[in-house]
Amino acid sequence: MKTEDITYRDNAVSLSGFVAYDEKRIANETRLPGILIVHEAWGLGEHVIMRAKMLADLGYVGFAADMFGDRRTTTSREEALALIGEMRGNPPKLRARARIALDAMAALPYVDGTRLAAIGFCFGGSTALELARDGATLSGVVSFHGALETKAPAKPGEVKPKVLVCHGADDPMIPPPHVVAFEDEMRKAGANWQVNSYGGTVHGFMNPKNDGSIAPGILYNAQSDARAWAAMQAFFAEIFAR
Repeated sequence: MKTEDITYRDNAVSLSGFVAYDEKRIANETRLPGILIVHEAWGLGEHVIMRAKMLADLGYVGFAADMFGDRRTTTSREEALALIGEMRGNPPKLRARARIALDAMAALPYVDGTRLAAIGFCFGGSTALELARDGATLSGVVSFHGALETKAPAKPGEVKPKVLVCHGADDPMIPPPHVVAFEDEMRKAGANWQVNSYGGTVHGFMNPKNDGSIAPGILYNAQSDARAWAAMQAFFAEIFAR
Protein backbone atom coordinates (compact mmCIF):
# COMPACT_ATOMS: atom_id res chain seq x y z
CA MET A 1 0.00 0.00 0.00
CA LYS A 2 1.20 3.48 -0.89
CA THR A 3 0.39 6.42 1.37
CA GLU A 4 1.33 10.05 1.00
CA ASP A 5 0.42 13.56 2.07
CA ILE A 6 -1.15 15.82 -0.55
CA THR A 7 -0.87 19.59 -0.16
CA TYR A 8 -3.53 21.77 -1.78
CA ARG A 9 -4.95 25.24 -1.13
CA ASP A 10 -8.11 27.22 -0.57
CA ASN A 11 -6.79 30.67 -1.42
CA ALA A 12 -4.55 31.62 1.54
CA VAL A 13 -5.36 28.45 3.52
CA SER A 14 -2.90 25.58 3.16
CA LEU A 15 -4.57 22.18 3.34
CA SER A 16 -2.84 18.85 3.92
CA GLY A 17 -4.73 15.76 2.81
CA PHE A 18 -3.80 12.11 3.14
CA VAL A 19 -4.09 9.53 0.37
CA ALA A 20 -3.83 5.74 0.36
CA TYR A 21 -3.98 3.34 -2.58
CA ASP A 22 -2.80 -0.07 -3.76
CA GLU A 23 0.06 0.39 -6.23
CA LYS A 24 -0.43 -3.09 -7.69
CA ARG A 25 -4.04 -2.34 -8.58
CA ILE A 26 -3.00 0.87 -10.30
CA ALA A 27 -0.43 -1.03 -12.33
CA ASN A 28 -3.15 -3.42 -13.47
CA GLU A 29 -6.07 -1.02 -13.90
CA THR A 30 -4.33 2.33 -14.49
CA ARG A 31 -6.98 4.38 -12.65
CA LEU A 32 -9.14 3.55 -9.64
CA PRO A 33 -12.35 5.04 -8.20
CA GLY A 34 -11.62 7.87 -5.78
CA ILE A 35 -13.32 8.15 -2.40
CA LEU A 36 -13.16 11.51 -0.64
CA ILE A 37 -13.22 11.04 3.14
CA VAL A 38 -14.17 13.93 5.43
CA HIS A 39 -13.14 13.84 9.06
CA GLU A 40 -15.02 14.38 12.30
CA ALA A 41 -15.03 17.62 14.28
CA TRP A 42 -11.63 16.65 15.73
CA GLY A 43 -9.84 17.12 12.41
CA LEU A 44 -7.90 14.80 10.13
CA GLY A 45 -6.64 12.24 12.63
CA GLU A 46 -6.12 8.52 13.13
CA HIS A 47 -9.67 7.44 12.41
CA VAL A 48 -10.00 8.82 8.87
CA ILE A 49 -6.43 7.77 8.07
CA MET A 50 -7.43 4.24 9.07
CA ARG A 51 -10.52 4.47 6.86
CA ALA A 52 -8.44 5.68 3.90
CA LYS A 53 -6.25 2.60 4.26
CA MET A 54 -9.30 0.35 4.56
CA LEU A 55 -10.66 1.80 1.33
CA ALA A 56 -7.30 1.21 -0.36
CA ASP A 57 -7.54 -2.43 0.70
CA LEU A 58 -10.94 -2.57 -1.01
CA GLY A 59 -9.49 -1.33 -4.28
CA TYR A 60 -10.23 2.38 -4.07
CA VAL A 61 -8.12 5.49 -3.70
CA GLY A 62 -8.91 6.87 -0.25
CA PHE A 63 -8.34 10.63 -0.01
CA ALA A 64 -8.80 12.13 3.47
CA ALA A 65 -9.55 15.83 3.15
CA ASP A 66 -8.26 18.53 5.50
CA MET A 67 -11.19 20.83 6.20
CA PHE A 68 -9.55 23.06 8.83
CA GLY A 69 -6.17 23.84 7.27
CA ASP A 70 -2.61 22.82 8.18
CA ARG A 71 -4.10 19.46 9.25
CA ARG A 72 -5.34 21.06 12.44
CA THR A 73 -6.70 18.70 15.07
CA THR A 74 -8.12 19.20 18.53
CA THR A 75 -9.14 17.17 21.56
CA SER A 76 -11.22 20.02 23.00
CA ARG A 77 -14.94 19.62 22.48
CA GLU A 78 -15.44 23.38 22.76
CA GLU A 79 -12.80 24.10 20.11
CA ALA A 80 -14.18 21.37 17.84
CA LEU A 81 -17.69 22.77 18.08
CA ALA A 82 -16.37 26.24 17.26
CA LEU A 83 -14.49 24.95 14.21
CA ILE A 84 -17.41 23.08 12.73
CA GLY A 85 -19.91 25.72 13.76
CA GLU A 86 -18.04 28.30 11.73
CA MET A 87 -18.16 26.09 8.64
CA ARG A 88 -21.66 24.63 8.99
CA GLY A 89 -23.00 28.12 9.57
CA ASN A 90 -21.68 29.11 6.15
CA PRO A 91 -22.75 26.44 3.61
CA PRO A 92 -21.12 28.17 0.59
CA LYS A 93 -17.75 28.19 2.39
CA LEU A 94 -18.13 24.60 3.56
CA ARG A 95 -19.15 23.36 0.13
CA ALA A 96 -16.35 25.28 -1.59
CA ARG A 97 -13.73 23.84 0.78
CA ALA A 98 -15.05 20.31 0.16
CA ARG A 99 -15.12 20.83 -3.60
CA ILE A 100 -11.48 21.95 -3.55
CA ALA A 101 -10.58 18.66 -1.85
CA LEU A 102 -12.67 16.78 -4.40
CA ASP A 103 -10.86 18.52 -7.24
CA ALA A 104 -7.48 17.75 -5.66
CA MET A 105 -8.39 14.07 -5.48
CA ALA A 106 -9.80 13.94 -9.02
CA ALA A 107 -6.59 15.50 -10.36
CA LEU A 108 -4.43 12.63 -9.09
CA PRO A 109 -3.12 10.62 -12.07
CA TYR A 110 -4.26 7.28 -10.64
CA VAL A 111 -7.86 8.39 -9.90
CA ASP A 112 -10.67 7.71 -12.35
CA GLY A 113 -12.45 11.06 -12.50
CA THR A 114 -15.62 9.41 -13.78
CA ARG A 115 -15.95 7.23 -10.65
CA LEU A 116 -15.93 9.41 -7.56
CA ALA A 117 -17.72 9.28 -4.21
CA ALA A 118 -17.57 11.07 -0.87
CA ILE A 119 -18.01 9.71 2.62
CA GLY A 120 -17.75 11.31 6.03
CA PHE A 121 -18.13 10.80 9.74
CA CYS A 122 -20.05 13.17 12.04
CA PHE A 123 -19.12 16.65 10.71
CA GLY A 124 -17.70 14.84 7.70
CA GLY A 125 -20.98 13.06 7.05
CA SER A 126 -22.85 16.34 7.01
CA THR A 127 -20.18 17.73 4.67
CA ALA A 128 -20.66 14.83 2.25
CA LEU A 129 -24.38 15.59 2.24
CA GLU A 130 -23.66 19.26 1.52
CA LEU A 131 -21.70 18.17 -1.56
CA ALA A 132 -24.75 16.21 -2.70
CA ARG A 133 -27.05 19.18 -2.08
CA ASP A 134 -24.63 21.33 -4.07
CA GLY A 135 -24.92 19.08 -7.12
CA ALA A 136 -21.31 17.87 -7.04
CA THR A 137 -20.34 15.47 -9.83
CA LEU A 138 -20.19 12.32 -7.73
CA SER A 139 -21.57 8.83 -8.19
CA GLY A 140 -22.62 8.69 -4.53
CA VAL A 141 -22.19 10.04 -1.02
CA VAL A 142 -22.30 8.24 2.33
CA SER A 143 -22.93 9.92 5.68
CA PHE A 144 -22.00 8.04 8.85
CA HIS A 145 -23.69 9.61 11.90
CA GLY A 146 -23.63 13.01 10.19
CA ALA A 147 -25.96 15.90 11.01
CA LEU A 148 -28.93 15.96 8.63
CA GLU A 149 -30.03 19.57 9.05
CA THR A 150 -28.80 22.30 6.71
CA LYS A 151 -29.15 26.03 6.22
CA ALA A 152 -29.37 25.47 2.45
CA PRO A 153 -31.79 22.64 1.61
CA ALA A 154 -31.51 20.88 -1.73
CA LYS A 155 -33.59 22.23 -4.57
CA PRO A 156 -35.54 19.98 -6.94
CA GLY A 157 -33.26 18.24 -9.41
CA GLU A 158 -30.01 19.43 -7.83
CA VAL A 159 -28.96 16.27 -5.97
CA LYS A 160 -26.96 14.35 -8.58
CA PRO A 161 -25.24 11.63 -6.49
CA LYS A 162 -27.05 8.69 -4.94
CA VAL A 163 -27.24 9.14 -1.17
CA LEU A 164 -26.74 6.66 1.68
CA VAL A 165 -27.19 7.77 5.29
CA CYS A 166 -26.08 5.44 8.10
CA HIS A 167 -27.63 6.69 11.32
CA GLY A 168 -27.77 5.65 14.96
CA ALA A 169 -31.46 5.27 15.79
CA ASP A 170 -30.85 6.51 19.34
CA ASP A 171 -28.48 9.36 18.42
CA PRO A 172 -29.35 12.22 20.82
CA MET A 173 -27.73 14.76 18.48
CA ILE A 174 -29.78 13.74 15.45
CA PRO A 175 -33.30 13.08 16.82
CA PRO A 176 -36.14 11.50 14.80
CA PRO A 177 -37.59 14.85 13.62
CA HIS A 178 -34.27 15.61 11.89
CA VAL A 179 -34.42 12.29 10.08
CA VAL A 180 -38.01 12.88 8.97
CA ALA A 181 -37.15 16.39 7.76
CA PHE A 182 -34.14 15.08 5.82
CA GLU A 183 -36.20 12.38 4.14
CA ASP A 184 -38.78 14.99 3.17
CA GLU A 185 -36.03 17.22 1.78
CA MET A 186 -34.68 14.35 -0.35
CA ARG A 187 -38.15 13.49 -1.64
CA LYS A 188 -38.83 17.09 -2.67
CA ALA A 189 -35.41 17.24 -4.34
CA GLY A 190 -36.14 14.08 -6.33
CA ALA A 191 -32.99 12.45 -5.00
CA ASN A 192 -32.05 8.76 -5.06
CA TRP A 193 -31.62 8.19 -1.32
CA GLN A 194 -31.76 5.70 1.52
CA VAL A 195 -31.46 5.92 5.31
CA ASN A 196 -30.23 2.98 7.38
CA SER A 197 -31.05 3.32 11.08
CA TYR A 198 -29.24 1.06 13.56
CA GLY A 199 -31.06 0.24 16.79
CA GLY A 200 -29.32 0.59 20.15
CA THR A 201 -26.83 2.94 18.51
CA VAL A 202 -25.95 6.53 19.38
CA HIS A 203 -23.64 9.16 17.88
CA GLY A 204 -20.08 8.45 16.75
CA PHE A 205 -20.67 4.71 16.41
CA MET A 206 -18.02 4.24 13.70
CA ASN A 207 -14.99 5.45 15.66
CA PRO A 208 -13.48 2.80 18.00
CA LYS A 209 -12.01 5.53 20.22
CA ASN A 210 -15.44 6.84 21.21
CA ASP A 211 -15.81 5.28 24.65
CA GLY A 212 -18.49 7.56 26.09
CA SER A 213 -16.00 9.71 28.00
CA ILE A 214 -16.69 12.79 25.87
CA ALA A 215 -20.43 12.34 26.32
CA PRO A 216 -22.66 9.30 26.95
CA GLY A 217 -24.30 9.87 23.59
CA ILE A 218 -21.00 9.48 21.69
CA LEU A 219 -20.14 5.80 21.76
CA TYR A 220 -18.62 3.22 19.42
CA ASN A 221 -20.77 0.28 18.40
CA ALA A 222 -18.83 -2.55 16.74
CA GLN A 223 -21.89 -4.26 15.28
CA SER A 224 -23.32 -1.10 13.77
CA ASP A 225 -19.86 -0.12 12.51
CA ALA A 226 -19.58 -3.44 10.66
CA ARG A 227 -23.12 -3.21 9.29
CA ALA A 228 -22.69 0.37 8.07
CA TRP A 229 -19.30 -0.37 6.46
CA ALA A 230 -20.82 -3.38 4.69
CA ALA A 231 -23.72 -1.20 3.50
CA MET A 232 -21.22 1.27 2.08
CA GLN A 233 -19.41 -1.50 0.21
CA ALA A 234 -22.66 -2.73 -1.34
CA PHE A 235 -23.53 0.86 -2.24
CA PHE A 236 -20.16 1.33 -3.96
CA ALA A 237 -20.59 -1.92 -5.88
CA GLU A 238 -23.87 -0.49 -7.19
CA ILE A 239 -22.75 3.02 -8.08
CA PHE A 240 -19.47 1.96 -9.69
CA ALA A 241 -20.89 -0.98 -11.64
CA ARG A 242 -19.99 -0.97 -15.31
